[in-house]
Amino acid sequence: MTSGKGEVVLLMGPPGAGKGTQADRLAAARGLTKLSTGDMLRDHVKRGTELGVKAKALMDEGVLVPDEIIIGMVKAELDQQQPVRALLDGFPRTTGQAAALDELLAGYGSQIDAAVELVVDEEELVRRLLSRAQQEGRSDDNEETIRTRFRVYRDQTAPLLDYYRERGKLASVSGVGSLDEVFERVQHALDQERR
Repeated sequence: MTSGKGEVVLLMGPPGAGKGTQADRLAAARGLTKLSTGDMLRDHVKRGTELGVKAKALMDEGVLVPDEIIIGMVKAELDQQQPVRALLDGFPRTTGQAAALDELLAGYGSQIDAAVELVVDEEELVRRLLSRAQQEGRSDDNEETIRTRFRVYRDQTAPLLDYYRERGKLASVSGVGSLDEVFERVQHALDQERR
């Protein structure tokens, strides 16, 4: 579904909701560049860019990388696109980042077209993550740690969901079912948002 028009989609959801898998499929199907801030950070650090050097110094100190560095990395990616066609995974995480992103996109004559939230019941997510931890031998992913990650996600993300809901950009879809079923739901929600 590529076109000469821009499209910017934000994929949201708690740990274990299947964002990574759906993000890859969506980006390919819609002709979007997947922008994962985690991947970008690792890439900039590896390449030793100015932003990467600053980010590495902060990460080595155990400090969160500030918004301006993250925004700078997103801007560096968007500078290479015309029109902007991007799928954002893991960013923005706060309303401050969302406002900064809106301002950045406006500079390209673009905006967030839709923020899609994958909704999965917490008990189902705990089951999925415990199963994944067992398969991958990750002893750090126990039930207590997983539930803490959900609490943090809820606390940090609730204001962001409200931010996009108030702007008429939020689409919530069930993240339960086969990969294909969830993918179809997300595609349908995006097609509805673009009308």
